Amino acid sequence: MKLITQKLTVLIALGVLVFGSASCIKRHPASKPANVDYYTCTMHPSVKSQNPNGKCPICGMDLVPVMKKQSETGKGRAGETAGSPSSRFSGWPIQPTSSETHEFTVPVERQQQIGVTYAKVKREPLRHTIRAVGLIVPDKARNWQFVSRVDGYVQKLNVTAPGEIVEKDAPLMSIYSPDLLTSEREFVELLRMRDQAKSKDARETPSRLISSAKERLHLWNVTDKQIDELQKTRKPQENLTLLSPFRGVVQSVPAEQGKSVKVGDMLVEVADLSVVWVWAEFYENELPMLQVGQNIDITTKSYPGEKFKGTVSLINPFLDEAKRTAKVRIDIPNPDFKLRPGMYVNAELAMNMGEGLTIPVSAVMPTGTRNVVFINRGEGKLEPRIIQLGSKYGESYEVQSGLREGEQVIASANFLIDAESKVQGALTDFESANRQDGETEKK
Repeated sequence: MKLITQKLTVLIALGVLVFGSASCIKRHPASKPANVDYYTCTMHPSVKSQNPNGKCPICGMDLVPVMKKQSETGKGRAGETAGSPSSRFSGWPIQPTSSETHEFTVPVERQQQIGVTYAKVKREPLRHTIRAVGLIVPDKARNWQFVSRVDGYVQKLNVTAPGEIVEKDAPLMSIYSPDLLTSEREFVELLRMRDQAKSKDARETPSRLISSAKERLHLWNVTDKQIDELQKTRKPQENLTLLSPFRGVVQSVPAEQGKSVKVGDMLVEVADLSVVWVWAEFYENELPMLQVGQNIDITTKSYPGEKFKGTVSLINPFLDEAKRTAKVRIDIPNPDFKLRPGMYVNAELAMNMGEGLTIPVSAVMPTGTRNVVFINRGEGKLEPRIIQLGSKYGESYEVQSGLREGEQVIASANFLIDAESKVQGALTDFESANRQDGETEKK
């Protein structure tokens, strides 16, 4: 019994010793090496910690050491890591190269892993395209509304519904009017008097009255052709037949057969759709690119793959205060009546803007005040460079300065390259050097 008690005492003492050692280890974490300044996250360089075993509070990844600056020997720089920012994944060392060129190295294998692609700086034609949505409306100068100019009755309707296509000089309707019959009889009588006159002076008065009678018939929608026919036959008609002035489409027929009409009543409306208008809205910053007489392409979902050629004929100088747009009128030939009033269309204007150096939009890393690209120097060496950009053309930017034709830039995964460059200090030092140069030039 005594032996068992002694064994239990020994086991309890060993347990206490082990537990105390473990607690001691937890209370005393690994100390930071003397040559390490702080620990940071390669994806979030703003994170700084003194704990060697710390994790990034943003993404939860392990922190990597940043070495202290060794100004005496020049062998190290503040902001350099002991290893690759991506060493958590691959174990490959990534170290900055010469501080004069601000290059840094990301192994080719690592670039392939994170999906880096490249693009060449090219000189190519620049084309700028502006687009707008528009609505088809009839040409108001080719729209004719027949209004009754005599009192009478609609004796016959030759067109009965909107949408009917009528040819030029086709009858639209006939109106019975006693007033018209009286005027035509007077016209015929004047013709007879002129013909029977035996002297020039005797013919002068009837000729003057005949001209007045013609003008009165014109005011009643009697055409020149109908007046010439009346002069030949000398037979007054009690019915006035309205003829279409052009080939067009009936837009509305307010008149009804057999009903009386008075002066000023709307009878029939015909639209000539051989030329139609498009009212399109363009933003105010696009208006300087538009000029009257420019050719513009029109497309519609009703005719996929087909383009209609239009011409800018009017630019409204008044802007919509809410939408910041101005209406632009485009005239389009429409001989087959394919484009119909009320149809939505797309207007597209492409302009040649000369030539220039271009890079993909994805190659640019905006920093807020500057635009940075990464130049591929080969063998994993990359160089950050600040560039001046021009306008954007589709999926490309025009480069005004900072790049040469034929240079190769990183076109994808820029945010990862940017993170690694910041951890290595290449981009930070590069921007500082450029900032100092700029201040020196100002002085």
